[in-house]
Amino acid sequence: MIVLGIDPGTAALGYGIVERTGARLRLVDAGCLETPATWALPQRLLAIHSHVVEQIELHRPDIVAVERLFFSKNAQTAFAVGQARGVVLLAAAAAEVPVREATPNEVKTAVTGYGAADKDQVGRMVAVLLGLKEPPHPDDAADAVAVAIWAANSEREGVVGGPLPTRPVGQLDKSAVTPAASGESSFDRAVRAALARERTAGRKP
Repeated sequence: MIVLGIDPGTAALGYGIVERTGARLRLVDAGCLETPATWALPQRLLAIHSHVVEQIELHRPDIVAVERLFFSKNAQTAFAVGQARGVVLLAAAAAEVPVREATPNEVKTAVTGYGAADKDQVGRMVAVLLGLKEPPHPDDAADAVAVAIWAANSEREGVVGGPLPTRPVGQLDKSAVTPAASGESSFDRAVRAALARERTAGRKP
């Protein structure tokens, strides 16, 4: 099974291709696409789309795995990630490649065992899991490889290319790949808790 992992962003988009054979994981390629700050947003999105299409055509992944937009205090950052995610999802859909998504905390937990791990910890564990002498560089590439590792280990044998997981998606998660389900999910609760913390912090003198 081959997984293309993506760490989305309009200024820098990390990508990593991981192959799983049985329990063995192997790094095929990794890197980071950086778009110049002087480029208009449409140019950046076109470059991202072209790059993802190229990676799909080159490596023929069974799955495209992308970080899920969870929460950001910086609205501009959230918008940029969301736009890049949309382009990645479009490229995957056009190539008819199934998409899997996970929050940053889910990826960190799967790779390091700790949901609040920093980038250095993630990079070091990626290197350990793949038998590399050093982590992929830059950090965006290491993060993308971590997403690919999460997907490769999460996907059960025999369902690659099948329907998307039926894990419930919260009503607040408007950018999720799968349709929203009724009732409050853990995602909804996490968002509400984060918003409550921000409101409390804003009231402090």
